[in-house]
Amino acid sequence: MKRLLSLVSITVLSLTLGVSSAFARAENYVALGDSLAAGQTPYQEIDAGYSDFIAMRLGKMGQLSHYTKELAFPGFTTADVLERVKSEEASEVLANATLITISAGANDLLRLVQVNPMAGTLAFSQLQVDYALNIARKNIAEMLAELKLRAPNAKVYVMGYYFAYPNVHATQKEGTNAQLMKLNTILEQQAEQAGMTYINVYDAFGLQATQFLPNIADVHPNFEGYRQMANAFLKSYSGSDMLAISTSELPKPNPMTFQEILQKQAESKKRSVEAKQEKVSTVRNIQGFIGYATFIEKARANQRLQLQRI
Repeated sequence: MKRLLSLVSITVLSLTLGVSSAFARAENYVALGDSLAAGQTPYQEIDAGYSDFIAMRLGKMGQLSHYTKELAFPGFTTADVLERVKSEEASEVLANATLITISAGANDLLRLVQVNPMAGTLAFSQLQVDYALNIARKNIAEMLAELKLRAPNAKVYVMGYYFAYPNVHATQKEGTNAQLMKLNTILEQQAEQAGMTYINVYDAFGLQATQFLPNIADVHPNFEGYRQMANAFLKSYSGSDMLAISTSELPKPNPMTFQEILQKQAESKKRSVEAKQEKVSTVRNIQGFIGYATFIEKARANQRLQLQRI
């Protein structure tokens, strides 16, 4: 019995040491990338996404000092994310970051995929895709190199992607899925070469994830899908499933249209002008969506294309 108690004590001590070493400091968390980082819903709105769920879990543990997704933007390609990383507006945010997640690369690929959701078909040009993936590889490599310089204190996690077309015919999935696997391989290789961490979210979705992707005409996940992505990160971050978010812990949906976000942004800017010395909130879910007016213009001009982009 004494030996059993001793073994239990050792196990508990090991878990405690693991937890304390993983969470030795409160994080300054910055979410970079496309609409998955921004939290776009399957219905062209913005709500909580995987980065918000990660921040929620860290916050409940008392391990979050700051969180922002102001550098994330719907429709961003790797070139767009690279430009944002290099921008003056990102300088201070990145310099203070201790934790960064990146979603970049899907739009380089998916904008080339022609989707007919009603017919359940996919089509693309292999030559165009090969060229786009090569550009994405170069941009990701440069992006991660820039982050080493601009965010020297941050642990960087590169998020992989899921298969976004579960509703198409089975015979149509193979070709596009193969291109997605190439993209994920690129992301994993570049993360490894930069000494950063790749997060596999593909396995949680697979090819039949209609429960996570409810809109056949849109590639964005619902809360359950974002929960899967957040949990994949949290498992890598902590080394176990101890931080996994359950379905019961998810917040109630509170989506905002882009028009509502623009209005909130304008109101926030007005308050900022009136009180310049007032500190900005640590969790900036609305103020950070810079450039949504342009985004809305483009979405209206080419709605079909926008629906195919992440």
